[in-house]
Amino acid sequence: MIQSFNSSHYTPPMPKFYITTPIYYPNAEPHLGHVYTTICADVLARYHRLAGDDTFFLTGTDEHGIKMVKTAAERNITPQQLADQNVAVFESLWKELNITNDDFIRTSSPRHKQSVQKIVEKLVASGDIYLGSYQGWYDEGQEEFVTETEAKDRQYLAFNRKPLVRYSEPTYFFKLKKYIPQVQAYIESHPDFIQPLARRNEVLSKLKQGVEDLSISRATLKWGIELPHDPGHVLYVWIDALSNYITALGYPALSDEATKRRSDEGKESPSLPSSLRRSVAPSLFDQFWPADVHLIGKEIMWFHTVYWPAMLFALGIDQPKQVYAHGWWTADGRKMSKTEGNFIDLAKLRGVIATHSLDALRYYLLRAAPFGNDLDWSDSEFNSAYTELGNVIGNCLNRVLNMANKYLDGIVPPDPGPATGDDLAHSLFIEKYTNFPQSLAARYNAIALQDIILVPLELARATNGYIDSRAPFKLAKDPAKAGELQAVMWRSIQSIYRVLVALLPILPEKAAAGLTQLGVDLTAKSLPDLFSQPLPAGHKLGANQPLFPKIEPAA
Repeated sequence: MIQSFNSSHYTPPMPKFYITTPIYYPNAEPHLGHVYTTICADVLARYHRLAGDDTFFLTGTDEHGIKMVKTAAERNITPQQLADQNVAVFESLWKELNITNDDFIRTSSPRHKQSVQKIVEKLVASGDIYLGSYQGWYDEGQEEFVTETEAKDRQYLAFNRKPLVRYSEPTYFFKLKKYIPQVQAYIESHPDFIQPLARRNEVLSKLKQGVEDLSISRATLKWGIELPHDPGHVLYVWIDALSNYITALGYPALSDEATKRRSDEGKESPSLPSSLRRSVAPSLFDQFWPADVHLIGKEIMWFHTVYWPAMLFALGIDQPKQVYAHGWWTADGRKMSKTEGNFIDLAKLRGVIATHSLDALRYYLLRAAPFGNDLDWSDSEFNSAYTELGNVIGNCLNRVLNMANKYLDGIVPPDPGPATGDDLAHSLFIEKYTNFPQSLAARYNAIALQDIILVPLELARATNGYIDSRAPFKLAKDPAKAGELQAVMWRSIQSIYRVLVALLPILPEKAAAGLTQLGVDLTAKSLPDLFSQPLPAGHKLGANQPLFPKIEPAA
C-alpha cells in the first residue's frame, strides 16, 4: 500500500508517442506501397525517440480472410502455412530496411486471438453484437459487404475491379448504426482527427448517405478467430484486424487488471498525484493508448474513421488522436502493373538501395510529393533527388569541412555573436538558421513529411548561398579580415551541423556519418541536447568523405 509520496524519488513520465502502420495482408510479398507506409512511420518514430518522447511503433500482418484461403488453396498449402511464409518475408524485410518497429503483431498469434475474443465477449455482453442473416454483395478484396445501391453505383465491381460476389448466410452483426451519431459528432468536433482535409470531407459526406450495421462473422469460413459464444462462426476482418492496435498493447486482459489495481491504490491514497498513480505497474495499453497517429493508405480510410471509432465508443475506450491517410503510388504516370512492366517490387527497390543507398530511397519516398497526395515513381526523378542530396547537402558539408581544415586547422572558432549584414543571401541564411528548430518541430507535428526534408534542405541551400556571398577564400587572403573569416566559418559550421541533426530520422546512416565527420558523438543525446548548444569553440572537426558519391549511369 502506498501511503506517502516522496517527490525526490519521483520522475514525471515522459511525453509518449504511439504510431501504427496498417497491418499488411500477407497473401503476397510486400511491395512499394508497404515499404512507403512503413518508412514514413519509421521516420516519425525515430524523430519522436530523438526528441525524448516515450515512443512505441507498431506494425504487423492481417492473416485471416477469404483471400488467404483462396491463395493457399491455389498453392496447395494451408492458410497458416501461407501466412507463415509471407509473414517471414515482411519481418525480414523490415530488418533489412532498418525499420525500428517496437512490435510486430500477427492476427494469427495466440495473444491477439485471446484478446479479440475478450473484446467480442464485451460487445456481446453490452448487446452490441447480435445474430442476424445477410444476403447481398461482398467485396472479397476489401473484405466488406456492399449495399445494393453501392453495388449498382460500382457497376457490381469490387474495389479491385473484379466482380462482386453474392453471399447469403447467417452472420453476427455489430450495431454500427447505434454509434454513427457519436462518430459523426466526434469527427466534426475534432478537425485534425482525419487528415488530410480532403479525406475528412469524403468520410463526412459518405456518413450523411446512411450506414447499416456491420456484418462481422462468417459461418462458411473456417480460417479465422472463432466467436467465443458461437464457435460455428469466425470473425473476419474489421473487428479482428482493427483491434490489433490495442491487442498489441495487451488490451483487454492486462489493462483491466491494471485499471482495478490503480483504482484500489487511488482509493487508499487519494492525495497521490495522478501522474504517479498512472505509473504504478502500467500495461502497455495504459502507457501508450490512445494512438497518436494511425498511418494508413487512403483505401482503408472509411474503416479506420467509422468502424474503428464506433468499436472504441462501444468498448468505452478513448479515440486515437489522428488517422492520416497517404495517397497511392503510380509508376511513370501509370497504374503499377506487372504485365506493363512498371511494378515497383522488392527486386527493384533492392537494386536502388544497392546502387544509391537505403537513405537515398528514404529521401526520395518522402520527397516525391506532399504527404497525403498521390505519388508517382520515376527513375529520372529518383536520380534528380539523389543529385540534389549530393549537390546541396553533401556539397555544403564538403565545403565547410574543406575550408575549416584549410583556414582554421579543423578547429571550431569562437562564437562571433549576433550577425550583421543586409545582403539577401545573408539575411535568408540568418532567418532560416535562427528559426530552424521551431520550423522543423512544426512540420513534424503537422506530419508534413515532404516539408521535414525541405526545411533542412533549404537551410543547406541558404548556407551554400551565404558561403558564396561571403567568399571565405577571399577573406582568408587578408589578415585584417581574420575575424570576419572566423564569423563566416562559425555560422557555416553550425548550420550544416543543424542540417545533419535534423536529417537523423530521415537519413539515419548518412546523417550520422556526416556528424561523425564533424566530430560529433551522438551517444545518449536527444534532439534538444543536439540543438540547444552549438559546437563549442575549440571543437575538433574531422576530414570530409563524400556522403553521396556520384553514380555513373548504367551502360
